Amino acid sequence: MKLKTIRRMYLREAFISIILARLAMRFIRPARVFSWANRPLRHINRFTLDDVDWILWSVESVGAKPWMNALCLPRALAAHAMLRRRGIASRLCLGVAREGRDLTAHAWVEVDENKVVSDPDIDHFKRLAEFGGATV
Repeated sequence: MKLKTIRRMYLREAFISIILARLAMRFIRPARVFSWANRPLRHINRFTLDDVDWILWSVESVGAKPWMNALCLPRALAAHAMLRRRGIASRLCLGVAREGRDLTAHAWVEVDENKVVSDPDIDHFKRLAEFGGATV
């Protein structure tokens, strides 16, 4: 496949995944969404490291568009869904950090110990919950 075709394919999937994640957050109970994220994989694909980079790029590219306005949780859910679809074990993580007197929440996805959808300042967030397993 041509590089242009591969890019379009990932961008389309990221767009649809983020829209579905936003709809799920709005209309489905959080316990149900997170129980889906916690299900074990049906099959594990160990040789798709290029897919992880493509998924990161596509979710961040689509999620950063002003008309999409996707926050971290829909991005993380979309990336987690795209990784699960390819059989890549990942972990959806939720955490908080204190900024002065305020608490800031954040969501990210990890494959092994690498943050896939994250901030550069992710290290100051205290992990509260994680869903799914990233043991590949």
